Amino acid sequence: MTRVALIDDHESVRLGIEAWCARVPGTEVVFSGSGVSEYLQWRSFSRAPTADVVVLDLTLGDGTTVTENVTRLIRDGSSVIIHSVADRPAAVREALSAGAAGVVSKASPISDVIKAVGTVARGEPLNNVEWASAVDGDRDFADAQLSARERDVLRLYAAGLPLKVVADRLGVAYSTAKENITRIRVKYVEVGRPAPTKVDLLRRAMEDGIVAGTASDPGAERMP
Repeated sequence: MTRVALIDDHESVRLGIEAWCARVPGTEVVFSGSGVSEYLQWRSFSRAPTADVVVLDLTLGDGTTVTENVTRLIRDGSSVIIHSVADRPAAVREALSAGAAGVVSKASPISDVIKAVGTVARGEPLNNVEWASAVDGDRDFADAQLSARERDVLRLYAAGLPLKVVADRLGVAYSTAKENITRIRVKYVEVGRPAPTKVDLLRRAMEDGIVAGTASDPGAERMP
């Protein structure tokens, strides 16, 4: 059962998604409210398990920032999907940098939101036009400035190959490939785009055009 929380200060939006979730076997909306603090207070009071996926409005009316909201939810153990009009590239970039799994436009059919919930719940990277366009349209999106060798290592490793195979294909020592991955992670942290897991590295590679994959790629499915 996938546990879903809906956080949006527009009740009509929440009710629409909740109604659709009710039609999907194995999906349960466990919380619907207007703020992250409200959700966390409910969790604390009810001692309910954390939601697997939180569908979060990009901008709430309570004065909180997207970085604050995404960070609090991830620390609580949930994956986060931003549900937004996707017309503010800087805010979308901020959400992705904070660790959001991706963005689904409020102009998209609700069925797209439900599909995104399923994708993220399975641990697969969410690759969609809305967040990719927002990133591409933002000239301030931080470039990690990877070297040619680092890009080659990332391309193969993020696509799902074991690091030893990556080293063999590139004709380098395993220790060299491992050092490259370490440097890549450090560079992404330095520009505010951390990538602690292999799925995160795949997401960064797609954001930067190093890998042109989708969430349904076999390589993505093999991510630990």
